[in-house]
Amino acid sequence: MGAYVVEEFSAEEEDILRRYFTNLDLPVFALVNLPEVVKGALFARYSRSAKSLRRLFLDEFVGELDIEGDTTIDATIGLDRAEDLYEKVFVEYGDDSVAQLGGVHLACEQASNLLTKVLERGRLASYLEQSTRYIAYDSRADGRYRYYRDPEILSSEIGTRYVGELDRLFDTYAELAPLVQDYVRQSTPKAPGDSDFVYRMAVKAKGLDAVRGILPAAAQSNVGMYGSGQAYEQLLLRMRSHPLPEARSYADLMLTELRKVIPSFVRRVDLPDRGGAWSDYLQDTREAMEDLAEGLLDESEAPDTEARVDLIDFDPDAEVKVVASMLYSQSRLPEREIERQVRDMSVEDRLRVIRAYNGDRSNRRHRPGRAMERPFYRFDVLADYGAFRDLQRHRLLTIEWQQLSTRHGYTRPELVDEAGFADQFDAAMERSSNLYDTLEPAFESQASYVVALAYRVRFNFNLNARAAMHMLELRSTPQGHPAYRTVAQQMHEQLSSVAGHHAIADSMTYVNHATETDLERLEAERRAEARRDNQG
Repeated sequence: MGAYVVEEFSAEEEDILRRYFTNLDLPVFALVNLPEVVKGALFARYSRSAKSLRRLFLDEFVGELDIEGDTTIDATIGLDRAEDLYEKVFVEYGDDSVAQLGGVHLACEQASNLLTKVLERGRLASYLEQSTRYIAYDSRADGRYRYYRDPEILSSEIGTRYVGELDRLFDTYAELAPLVQDYVRQSTPKAPGDSDFVYRMAVKAKGLDAVRGILPAAAQSNVGMYGSGQAYEQLLLRMRSHPLPEARSYADLMLTELRKVIPSFVRRVDLPDRGGAWSDYLQDTREAMEDLAEGLLDESEAPDTEARVDLIDFDPDAEVKVVASMLYSQSRLPEREIERQVRDMSVEDRLRVIRAYNGDRSNRRHRPGRAMERPFYRFDVLADYGAFRDLQRHRLLTIEWQQLSTRHGYTRPELVDEAGFADQFDAAMERSSNLYDTLEPAFESQASYVVALAYRVRFNFNLNARAAMHMLELRSTPQGHPAYRTVAQQMHEQLSSVAGHHAIADSMTYVNHATETDLERLEAERRAEARRDNQG
């Protein structure tokens, strides 16, 4: 059986799909011949649906479109005319600048949770990933759970055990998901003013949040991407040099589909003297660093097994410099002179500048200008992989992460303890750890597939104060997952307690430090229902 499930469509459905999707049987495909608003809406709906994008399109979108005039279109054939046009433009204007001007909506389905982090690493693209909060992983497609089956592992002597043990992890998840939701319903009754739908969605989100840590990193997700030709070229070059075999083979699938819609933009990717040389360079430097690190670093020290957030670097003069930056565009003085004068100001005068620059923020989406990008902070974080998945998607920062393993222990949600399922949860973690120990000697890169999302991973952030304002205010909201809410709250607290940047921390007025919430998604679901009622 192949690594990917092939979805079946009727002849009538295939006739419709061929007009809008570049293939009907592979997990990667581009969207064409559709209005931009339809492609955006499809991806938005995608994140909360268990359906594939093509099935979602057939079930919920095609009825709203006028497809009568599209009978001669077959997107699976490719666009030779576009190839000719792009070649002419490239000759006149050059590859790199023009490659920023053409974009593609690309669906990347059945990607493991390791691969999704590779796909979402670039800063110059937009991503929307299927959510473990709204979609239960308790169903099977073609008789098998949704996790990646690495061909090298399956063909080895460990292959049968790999499938059997991951099936048992999914069995435990499928068993506990409804039981934890039952406990949530019993412990948090429905409020009189809430509809059954709002309450049901909030209960489901809280229950699935609690048990998602049982899922292994091999669990598959769907990612909707929108990027320029340049963004895709950079992504493919990284993927083709990546140590994970899934990433390298998936890059070939993506390249095939992108060549159907923006062929010239990705022309260089597999040319030996262009993209090939670039990918070789990335692989060579990675391998050289692996060898050096192994020889230079002493890894014998006992690993951390407690979650932590550590602000390890910052500028002590950040608040003086941010005030100077705020005043810069209002002056004709050189910045050095502005900064000198700011140092002579009283603390109250500096605060007046910061307050005026930030203004009256009536909601968290009102963010001050780029002067707030002057201060930088570097955090070292040890948190569960589930929290990392959500925090990693913030692109206006620099992030590095270490390989996922069972070395740093795991986080068991309080709700699992309260519901009385700690033993089952711990048994799943032990199963994951034992399988990882078996796989790691022979499959160093692929062994991470079997690590449950509750296990911790170490990663660091380097971000400016403006990016921190956006991330910490967003990720600390009551509807957020408790794991990443804790990280966001600790990062914000350390801006004051460790860096001493009280004025900058106080500017982040929408960081929420509440520690207890009954149903995280309840208020958000109420607001969504109110919007639906107003529209209806």
